[in-house]
Amino acid sequence: MAIILSEAEAKALLQKVLKYSKADECEVNLSGEERGNIRYARNEVSTSGNKINQNLVVQSAFGKKVGTATIDEFDDASLEKVVRRAEELAKLAPENPEYVGILGPQTYLKSNGFFQNTASITPDVRAEAVSKSLELTRAANLTAAGFMDDYRGYQAMMNSKGLFAYYPSTNVNFSLTVRTADGKGSGYVARGYSDISKLDTAAATRIAMQKASASASAKALEPGKYTVILEPTAGAVLLEQLFFGMDARQADEGRSFLSKPGGKTKLNEKIVDPRVTIYSDPTNAELPASPWAGDGQAQQKMLWIDKGVVQNLAYSRYWAQKQGKKPVPFPNNMIMVGGTASLEDIIKGTQRGILVTKLWYIREVDPQSLLLTGLTRDGTFYIENGKIKHAVKNFRFNESPVIMLNNLEVLGKPERVVSTESEGNYLIPPMKIREFTFSSLSDAV
Repeated sequence: MAIILSEAEAKALLQKVLKYSKADECEVNLSGEERGNIRYARNEVSTSGNKINQNLVVQSAFGKKVGTATIDEFDDASLEKVVRRAEELAKLAPENPEYVGILGPQTYLKSNGFFQNTASITPDVRAEAVSKSLELTRAANLTAAGFMDDYRGYQAMMNSKGLFAYYPSTNVNFSLTVRTADGKGSGYVARGYSDISKLDTAAATRIAMQKASASASAKALEPGKYTVILEPTAGAVLLEQLFFGMDARQADEGRSFLSKPGGKTKLNEKIVDPRVTIYSDPTNAELPASPWAGDGQAQQKMLWIDKGVVQNLAYSRYWAQKQGKKPVPFPNNMIMVGGTASLEDIIKGTQRGILVTKLWYIREVDPQSLLLTGLTRDGTFYIENGKIKHAVKNFRFNESPVIMLNNLEVLGKPERVVSTESEGNYLIPPMKIREFTFSSLSDAV
């Protein structure tokens, strides 16, 4: 059997599985994928690999007693076996008080996240892309360590109430760290696309090389509050903590930066600068995503923060029922509206400040204020009179993305970025922020 099934093939297989079901309700999730990768370090390719995987997950329910079983063999005997196993587990399970049952048929938006050129990537294509990167670093006596991986696959689901969903997609991610020969300078770049024709490994490598060379003679600056320019890669790892927190239950239960005393939330309240608008849209051409959530709910274009005001929170079907609200599934992508300025334009317009390439090792300090801590790395630079003057040693920061977005000065043009913390893909603009808090110095490169 092919790993990547067409919509018709997936539908036929799921219908076959459901015919074996004797449960009150049955939901079946099906997925298949092929992934390829190439890794290099010290200017030499170290590994190259390919992985294929297919899974079928059956969830059976008798009332509120639910059981789940998984299998990766699709012959008739195996399909019946996995259904029987899910039913056995359901009968043994205690009742789940938060089980709300399965959905009926849904209507989904059309999202195009599958690109044949990405699906057709071969080891030769990966090798050529990496070769372009290595030629540049070797010639400049710089040391490169990078990773390129690509994905093609699909997800499908069907249940005993007639719901059916299918979504094929492709993706390619490229990340690279370049070091100077003495190890004192480091530069980083990451790119992610659904369409591989947008990936230019040579152009990305030149950016990392420039940062590595420029950061080799970093000078120490005193910790304190500075105007910073966060490149999209740096901003994404802070903003995604805000994205993950757009959950109604956490807010209602007092566990969130969106909570208020007395069980109230900050829904419909202004929490950040009015220039901040954040939305999700599975049909976005630059960041396509599945038009359905994990439980089968349809994803819509959704405003989460509009002109600084919280417009929506994610409600699971259980929590929505309990609170008398309409369910709102957690989104499959997040997009922050920006301006038209390039990163270079923002730098030119900065009298004094610090340019941050990357933030990492992010940890939560206080969920109520969303205070986070972490470190800069791979290229941190001092700006004076609109120009990068010199590299600076890395800092530890203590900052909340909520406070940060209230200290906003400039938003640039959004870019698709890969989060270094979660490997999630987002559309994020470069951001100029005043009074960003650096609490101490770090000896890391």
